[in-house]
This record gives sequence, C-alpha cells and structure tokens, in this order.
Amino acid sequence: MQQVNTPTNRNVRVASSKLKALVCRIFVYNGLPGDHAEIAAHALVKASLRGVDSHGVARVAMYCERLRRKVTNPRPEITVARVTPAVAQIDGDNGLGLVVGNCGMNEAIAIAKEFGIGLAGVKRSGHYGMAALYILQAIEANCIGMAFTNASPAMAVWGGRKPFLGTSPFAAGAPSGSGPPFLIDMACSVVARGKLKFAAQRGEPIPEGLALDKKGRPTTDGQAAFEGVVLPFGGVKGSALSMLMEVLSGVLTGAAFGGDVRNPFTGLDGFQGTGHFFMALKADAFMPLEQFKERLGTLAARAKAQPPAEGVDQILMPGEPEALTESERSENGIPLTPDVVASLMAEADLADISIDFT
Repeated sequence: MQQVNTPTNRNVRVASSKLKALVCRIFVYNGLPGDHAEIAAHALVKASLRGVDSHGVARVAMYCERLRRKVTNPRPEITVARVTPAVAQIDGDNGLGLVVGNCGMNEAIAIAKEFGIGLAGVKRSGHYGMAALYILQAIEANCIGMAFTNASPAMAVWGGRKPFLGTSPFAAGAPSGSGPPFLIDMACSVVARGKLKFAAQRGEPIPEGLALDKKGRPTTDGQAAFEGVVLPFGGVKGSALSMLMEVLSGVLTGAAFGGDVRNPFTGLDGFQGTGHFFMALKADAFMPLEQFKERLGTLAARAKAQPPAEGVDQILMPGEPEALTESERSENGIPLTPDVVASLMAEADLADISIDFT
C-alpha cells in the first residue's frame, strides 16, 4: 500500500473531517460496527480539536492494539437496567470506553428529561477518553452534566510512593446563553498521565514537581515519570478527590477499583474493568431555560470583567481556552506532530488505507 504525500518529519495540519473519516475507517477495520466507529472517531477528533491532544487521535493506536489483542470487545452487548426510576446501571460488556461512556451519559440524559435528574453507573468499560466529551453531550441536551471515572494506578495515595490511585479525571459543565459553555475537565493529578507518556515517546523532559520515579524520587525524565507515579494536585486534597472517584466510579458501580483497573497501554493481559459515574440535571429544573442561561452568562461576564492580575491579558472562564482552540483548529486544521502522523500511518497501512496529510 502506498502512502501519498504524507510527511513524517514535520508537523502537519489536517482538516477535522478528513481525520475523522480516517479514524473511523481504521476502527471499522479493527472490528467496530460502523455506528460505534463513528462515536469513537468523533470522540478522539473532538479532543484534538479542543487541544486535548493527549486524549485525541494520538491514542488511536492504543485503542486499536487493545482491540487486536482481544482485551477490548469490539461488539459489546451493552445492557441498561433501571435500578430506580432515576438511576440506571450499565454493563459495558468490556466494550470500547469511548462507546460505553457515550451510552452512559445518553442514559443519564434520558432519565433527566423524564425526572429532572438522572444518574448512570457504568461497569466493565475501558478508558473513555476526554471527560469533557460527556459534559458536551449533556450541554447539547440543555442539561448540567457531571462525569467521573476511575483509572489504572498512576498516583500514590497521600504519603505513599507506589501507584495505587488513578489520575481519575472528573468533569462538569452547564449550558450558557452567550459565549462558550461553562466546562471543567481536570485530572486529580498535577498533570494527565497521558502527557507523561507522550513526553516519554518524544524524549522530552517534564517540569519539576509533576512526578516521582519508581523509587519515589522527584524526576524530570518523562520515561522515568511514566514508570513511576504522578503527584496529586493540591497535595492531600487531590489524593482525597481521586479516592472519591474510586468510590463513585468503582466501588459504587461494581467496576474494578483499588488498583485493579488495567493500564490501557500496558495492561494487555485482560479487560480494563473501568467504571464511570454520570449525572445529568435539567438546566431548567428551577427556572425557565433561557433565564438560567442568562444568569450563567451574567456570572461569566462579571467574572471576566474583574481587573486582571499583572501579566494576564484577559480572564477566561473554564472551558473557554479549549473553545477558542476548537474554533482555530476547525478553521486551520488540527496540528499533528511527526510521531502522531507515524502512528496513524502505521494503523492506516495495516488497514490498507491510503492517506494524504498534505
């Protein structure tokens, strides 16, 4: 198979539509049904559009390797059981987390539309990508959303030095009448572990204060950090919040917990067992929708009108930097580094797909 006009030694920019079509075809080749491949491709390209590159198309190879090793079920029979009128339990049948997570938030939204609030607990899932994706689902349905997940061990409990807790990102957001929606997406660590992985792949150092090596010593080496532990943000507070993610996403839902979630890159000897917890609340639960959006817009305007600190050009609301990045990349294309281009080329080659990234 011949690769056409695809540079491998420099950054390139690729239109999101072209990238999504390529990723979708790669996932179909690796066994996903067409609708599941569309969901997964949308999730990864959306992350890249928003500048969350560590959870974007750079992860295509990781998901595909798990599919090839048969430690992700390409065609899961996802089941939904209403355990109370407003609470659902979802068994992901070890499917791709990007697909199972989409189902989980959709169910929470459906319940919220009926009862005002909906909760969905998910078990037997996998790495579900950018947490903000599920909040955007809720926002599009005019709901306030929250999304929690547990993850493979990457962070020590406060005072420890061995990986036990996941970085366990949590996300929340709400629709706004003007400007981008309010959207928080943050890991419980000072840095997402995926960023350490890609720093290690590129041989790049990391700043001080982000991680310890496997002997518990501070390090700026990306590979040593990836093999060691990342540090929680805010000291004991970040560690405690990660433990909360384990309670809600793992213990409560029936998923793996307490160090049992497999690493998506290296845990290729079995299913991950990841758990998620989703909440959707109708934004018009207490007042008309437009009034809620107007009030949230007023809050944003007042916050942004505060006098900036020295060296700050403008005050941005949570989610606004990513929205600005999405706008720029939608117009100018998604930048891909040489290592990401190479990984996509390798996956395309396996699937006998010709690509052109010029």
